[in-house]
Amino acid sequence: MKVFSYSPVTLALLVSGLTQAAAASGFLDDAQTAVLSRNFYLNNDYRSPSPTGKNYKQEWAQGFIGTFASGFTDGVVGFGVDVHAFYGLKLDGGKGHSGTGLLPVDSDGRSESAYSSAGGALKIKASRTTLAFGEMTVETPIFDTSDKRLQPEYATGLLLTSHEIDNLNLVAGHFTAFKNQDSSSGKGDFYGYGANTEAGGISFVGADLFSDSPLGGALYASDLSDTWHQYYANLHFKQSGVLLDANVYHTRDTGQALAGAIDNTAFSLSGKYTFGAQAVLLGWQRIDGNTPFDFVGGDSIYLANSIKYADFNGANERSWQARYDLDFGALGIPGLKFMTRYVSGSHIDGTRAPKGGAYNPFDVDSGDYQPQQGDGGRHWERDIDLHYVVQSGPAKDLSVQLSHVSHRANGAQAGDDIDRVYVVIQYPLGF
Repeated sequence: MKVFSYSPVTLALLVSGLTQAAAASGFLDDAQTAVLSRNFYLNNDYRSPSPTGKNYKQEWAQGFIGTFASGFTDGVVGFGVDVHAFYGLKLDGGKGHSGTGLLPVDSDGRSESAYSSAGGALKIKASRTTLAFGEMTVETPIFDTSDKRLQPEYATGLLLTSHEIDNLNLVAGHFTAFKNQDSSSGKGDFYGYGANTEAGGISFVGADLFSDSPLGGALYASDLSDTWHQYYANLHFKQSGVLLDANVYHTRDTGQALAGAIDNTAFSLSGKYTFGAQAVLLGWQRIDGNTPFDFVGGDSIYLANSIKYADFNGANERSWQARYDLDFGALGIPGLKFMTRYVSGSHIDGTRAPKGGAYNPFDVDSGDYQPQQGDGGRHWERDIDLHYVVQSGPAKDLSVQLSHVSHRANGAQAGDDIDRVYVVIQYPLGF
């Protein structure tokens, strides 16, 4: 188990600062403290050999995620803190079944019995603008930490949010370290499919437009150090049970082009119609470029067909989706929801990726270039999800999620043939 220790001087300064801030009027106003208990079982059944040579991965773990978000001290400029802590405990998972992403894996290939982490951010507020500095979660379409396993992902840096103008939310950030979902500490590494950087970091700026109106949108731009410039635009319409959503990304290499030459445009269109307790969604997505649509941060892809397992973001890929949702509340079972979807992708061709780049590197053993994906790649994914939230009684807000994922691909797509089962039980512990 990895633990954190602080010197007496550091602890004294931290306690003194928090005590003085807490004494100031406003710091504890609107403060929120929460602990989430998360029990996670994940089973990966590979129907074709996995990259690690394992046919089966299975782990079961218990996690606790604690958060404290203060208010702001009084004055023209207010100060506050956001703090988080995590503890994860292995319940089951041997050496031969490790590597699901729930738990860290040691040098012997065994999942660790326990791990922990902690972090926080100082926040400063003036008028309707807030600047946060430290370790935090981030949620933007150009850089987004995910929360898909036992522990959420975190990034370390600066995040500015401003609501000074009505119907306009301005965001800017610069992050230099990233904490993975199965790690106890953050590192200055940002990893994508091929866009890996261990220096500098990622910077972005963006605006969300008319988020409270039926018609809205967003514009963002980012810079991954010496790797790419990436741009994003969204336009959506929501009214009377109809949701129309369009997303587009454009990525161009920059600086030293650490991932090689990139000129990629990715876009998706989706339409959702809700009628009573049911909803249907149709989605279409296309990648225009000889490299995959790449991103860093586990959820930094807001395309319609980025789903449970696959993102359908291969070079030149085209994909479509059909989805169905049912809310059993209208049938007398409040809190129970069902979802199923199917996505199929084809036309993948990674053979034209620039030679020597991250997506078509030179292989010393074969003496030739080895693209990530071949020509004629295709795959499909089917998801089934059942989610129940207890509505009343001593177990109120306890949630149970059962999910099954199937993914099948040909050799040119280079993905796994896998059946995956999730069982996630969550319960917010009150104070």
